[in-house]
Parts: sequence; C-alpha cells; structure tokens
Amino acid sequence: MNIGQAARASGVSAKMIRYYEQIGLIRPADRTDSNYRSFSERDVNDLRFIKRGRSLGFSVEEITNLLSLWRDHTRPSREVKAIADAHVSDLRARIAEMQAMADTLAALSEGCAGDDRPDCPILTDLAAGPAPPAANVGDRAGAIS
Repeated sequence: MNIGQAARASGVSAKMIRYYEQIGLIRPADRTDSNYRSFSERDVNDLRFIKRGRSLGFSVEEITNLLSLWRDHTRPSREVKAIADAHVSDLRARIAEMQAMADTLAALSEGCAGDDRPDCPILTDLAAGPAPPAANVGDRAGAIS
C-alpha cells in the first residue's frame, strides 16, 4: 500500500510516517519501480503501535525500546513493565508540577483585582523571576493572595 493508504490504515499522518522513517523509528519503506514508498501490513501495525505509544505520552526513545521488545517474543515482560512503571512515575511528577503551577497561577489571579488599576500581582510575580522550588510554591502563592 502507498503512504496515503498506510496513513489512513494506521491513523498516522503521511508527514509523521516520513518523519518516523527519517529518524529510524520505522524501517525504510520498500520502494516501487517508480520509487514510491510501499508499506506492508507489518509496517501499518508498527505505525499503530507507535501512535498508541505516543498517545500514552511515551517518548520516541521509549517507543523504540518498546517496539524492540514487542518484536522479541522471548523477552521477559519485566523489561516492558520497567519502562511503563518509569513512565508512570514521570507522568505523575509532571502532573504534580503542573498542579503546582495551576495552584500558583490561580492564587495570583485571585489576588488581581482585574479592574482599571495598573497594579497586578500576576505581572509583579512574573517580573520577580523564577519560582522557588516546588515545595515553596504554595507558600509563595499564599503570600500574594
């Protein structure tokens, strides 16, 4: 099948398919006599795997490792589980960081009158520079409100 058909079958855009091929995430597609890419059902399955992995937030490097493990039918599942567990830990840490950012911004926004006066704690905070470590984010936000 051509790249358009592979894109439709996998749900991955033709542009991303070319990119994945360029970075070596998928093997180079076979070529027809007229030099068009030709994809097999295996290629489409790989693209579906990649799309699902990306939708779960796995990095390209993690997906490369997962694809390798998926193809190795003798691999121990603990290797796959270790990648997934590390990713879950990373996601939870990122969620906590984002929650702290949202809490801080909400406190700053609540402290802003939002009227015709020029003074604004949001801008004052932004001008103050980088935020202190996450443990102090709540204290900082609380001091402003």
